[in-house]
Amino acid sequence: MPWRRNCEVRMDSRNNILSLLGLALRGGNLAVGEEPVEAVARARDARVLLLAADAAAGTCRRAAHFAEAGQCLWLRLPFTKEELGRATGRTSVALAAVTDIGLASAVVHRLAALDPVQYDEAAARLDLKAQRAAERRAEQLAHEKNLRRGRRKSAQHADATPSSAPPEAAPAPKRGAQSRTKSHPSRDHRPRPGASPYA
Repeated sequence: MPWRRNCEVRMDSRNNILSLLGLALRGGNLAVGEEPVEAVARARDARVLLLAADAAAGTCRRAAHFAEAGQCLWLRLPFTKEELGRATGRTSVALAAVTDIGLASAVVHRLAALDPVQYDEAAARLDLKAQRAAERRAEQLAHEKNLRRGRRKSAQHADATPSSAPPEAAPAPKRGAQSRTKSHPSRDHRPRPGASPYA
C-alpha cells in the first residue's frame, strides 16, 4: 500500500536524522544540554540550535536568546525530548547545538526533505553560511601558502646575498678614542715593598 510505503520512508528519514545527530555527538560536533549549548553559542561556535518538539516555553525563549547571541539558526525538531535523548545516549534532551557547518547543513537538509515547508528556508540559509565558510577557509589556506612561500624566498635571498656582496670591513675606531682598559705597570717597574719611592 502506498501510504504504508510513505510511512516507512518517513520513519527512515527520521531515523537518518537521529543517527546523524548521534554521529555528530561521537565526533565532538554536538553540544547537548542548556549550559553546553549556551557556551558554544556565546563562543560563536554553534551553527544551528535544535530544540525538541515538546520543550518547555522557557527553553524555547532561551534557545532564541542563545541563537541571537551566537548569530546562528535555531529550529524546533519533529522529535520529542525522549527521542532526542535516545539518539544522544541520554534519557531526555530538550536542546542541542551542532558546531560543524557541514553536519549542520546535512541535518537541516534532511529535515527539509522531511518537511519542506518548515525547513526549506533554514536549509537555504545554512547553504549560504556553508559557502561563506568554505570561501573563508580557502582564503585562509591561500594566505598561509603565500606566507610560507614568502619565507622561502627570503631565506634563499639571504643565502645568496653574502656570496655576491663583498665582505664589509670592520669600522675604524674614532680618532682620539682611548682604550677603556687600565694599563698596569710591568713587574720590573713596580716599587718593591719597603723601598722608598724616591730612592
